[in-house]
Amino acid sequence: MPPAEVAPVLHAVGVGVRHGRVDAVTDVTLAVAAGDKVALVGPNGSGKTTLLRVLGGLCTPTSGIAHLDGADLRRVPGPARARRLAFVGQDEQGDLPFTARDVLLLGRAVRHPDWRPYDDADHAAVDALLDRWELAPLASRGLDEMSGGERRRVLLARAFAQGGDVLLLDEPTNHLDLRHQHALLAHVADAPGTAVVALHDLDLAAAYCTRVVMLARGRVVADGPAPQVLTAARVGEVYGVDARAVDLGGRHHLLVGR
Repeated sequence: MPPAEVAPVLHAVGVGVRHGRVDAVTDVTLAVAAGDKVALVGPNGSGKTTLLRVLGGLCTPTSGIAHLDGADLRRVPGPARARRLAFVGQDEQGDLPFTARDVLLLGRAVRHPDWRPYDDADHAAVDALLDRWELAPLASRGLDEMSGGERRRVLLARAFAQGGDVLLLDEPTNHLDLRHQHALLAHVADAPGTAVVALHDLDLAAAYCTRVVMLARGRVVADGPAPQVLTAARVGEVYGVDARAVDLGGRHHLLVGR
């Protein structure tokens, strides 16, 4: 007998989302397997954020359905969803006077549905994240005392602190300098779970994600490994730019512009 087909962790089937008179996403079907590292790319207004919110159970489709491990996301209770999915939005605010340690501990709160006090495992997990993400110097500083990039790093680390197995990150490199953009995506690539990440930087998508899904006008126009999706012709057509694809040391890159 052939091996049983493994169900995807996340599965959008014929999903459409309409905001007023605007179709943000139209008839999108997307299956994300356990361990996939998927980059969502596309121009502004192509539907990346809307699709990511549907996959996180934060936006109800106008048509179609989204599943988490085969269950209709609309019927997965919020606490159960939070224990599986960690979502960080592109415009998430973080100017309250919580310290970095407080914020990471808040990520651990989803592990305690009855609001029990944090335990030794929670504090150990936070200490490990502060060290691995080089956030220890910020541990006792309030978010309102940090730069935009520092706040962003803390809020992203909180998603890892949740301990879920699915990361949904919307433009996570916003406000990060070059070094921390790569450090963040290396954390995503090395994490044992599943990740779907909306990115504008196509080179970062190619470098750190196992799969690229390109959207345009709310529809999927390409889905596969970076070299197959991020061709010069397709990037030129979808983004309206002059592009040239090159291979540098075995890594796919795009040269854009004159």
